[in-house]
Amino acid sequence: MTRYLISFDDGWMDISEEDLPQVTADSIAVVQEAERAGVWVFGAGLAHQVPSLVGVDGSVTDGPFPETKEHIGGFSVVEVGCREEAIDWAKRIAVACRCSMEVYEVLPDPTA
Repeated sequence: MTRYLISFDDGWMDISEEDLPQVTADSIAVVQEAERAGVWVFGAGLAHQVPSLVGVDGSVTDGPFPETKEHIGGFSVVEVGCREEAIDWAKRIAVACRCSMEVYEVLPDPTA
């Protein structure tokens, strides 16, 4: 089994206040479906913020950074048999969240 990161840019999820309860319900339903299927590992939404950059020397910088408008808005991690299954879950999440998703294979833990 392989883990996949399914994520979206916070700018891609542009929903109205009135649609938010339904989007939330639909998203929870997909998570529950993934849990029942035994593929759900973890997921969360992220606050829109300027990230802290921790350097290899231990220094911490909170910007400024090169101008970018991209921020991860949320992510899910699923563990499935193949990329096609991960894409199928990404499709379900995209419909529920009403925004496009990116799918990345997570490299295996070399110590496991």
